Amino acid sequence: MPAEANRTEATKAAPAAGAAEAAGTAGAAGAVTAASTGGPARPEAGTAPTAPAPAAPARTPSAAPRTDPPSPLTERQEARRLRILQACAQLAGRGGFDAVQMREVAESSQVALGTLYRYFPSKIHLLVATMQDQLEHMHGTLRRNPPAGDTAAERVAETLMRAFCALQREPQLAEAMVRALTFADRSVSAEVDQVSRQTTVIILGAMGLTDPTPGQLSAVRVIEHTWHSALITWLSGRASIAQVRDDIETACRLVDLAVPQPSDAC
Repeated sequence: MPAEANRTEATKAAPAAGAAEAAGTAGAAGAVTAASTGGPARPEAGTAPTAPAPAAPARTPSAAPRTDPPSPLTERQEARRLRILQACAQLAGRGGFDAVQMREVAESSQVALGTLYRYFPSKIHLLVATMQDQLEHMHGTLRRNPPAGDTAAERVAETLMRAFCALQREPQLAEAMVRALTFADRSVSAEVDQVSRQTTVIILGAMGLTDPTPGQLSAVRVIEHTWHSALITWLSGRASIAQVRDDIETACRLVDLAVPQPSDAC
C-alpha cells in the first residue's frame, strides 16, 4: 500500500536527520534518532528507564470477505463489452476454438489486454458469454417472428430447430462455444447459468408460459439437455440433421404431457 511504502522509505532515510531537525518537529527527530541508533532512544542521565510499551494484539482475520453485487455497466462499458463479444464471435467463426486468443480479441475489439481480462477472466468465460449473447439475438428474432404450431410441443421443436440451423450456418463458432460449455468448471458457473436461463426463457416463450409449474420446468430441463447433446453429436459428425430433428421432436413431446389440458366439461 502507498502508506506502508512511505513508512518504509522514512525508516530507510535515517541519514536525513538534519532535514527532520530543520523542520522543527520533535516526533520526526525522535524517529530519525531511533532509526540511526538501531533501537529506541536512550533515557537521559538521572531519569528512570521507562518500561517498553506492550505489543499490540495480533489482528484476527475476518470470517469471510465482504462481497458486494457487481454494479451495472455504464453505457460506455456495455458498448465495450459488446465489441469484445463481437470480436470473439468473428475469430471463432473463422478458426474455431483455437483461433480465439485473448491478445487477438483485445486487438480486434480495440481494448487493452488488461481491460479484456477485467471483463472476462479467461477464454472459457469469454466463449460462454458469447454463447449467451448469440442466444439473446436468436430470442429477439423469435419474438419478431414467433414459431407456428398447434401445440406447445410443435412450437418448441420449431424454435429449437431454428436455433440449431442458425448455429449450423457457422459451425466453427458453434463448435467453439459448445467446447467452452463442455470445459467450463465452477469458476464459470455464473456464465453457464446465464446460458441455461436464456435457453429456458426461449423454450417457455414458445410454450406461451410465464408461470411454469415444477413439472413443466422439469420437462424444459430435459429438452435443454437433449438439444445440447444433439448439437454435440452433430458437431462431432455422429448425427445427421434428420437425427437431430427426430431427437428434438421426441423430447419436445414432454411439453404436451406437462402442460395442463383444458377441461372438456361444459
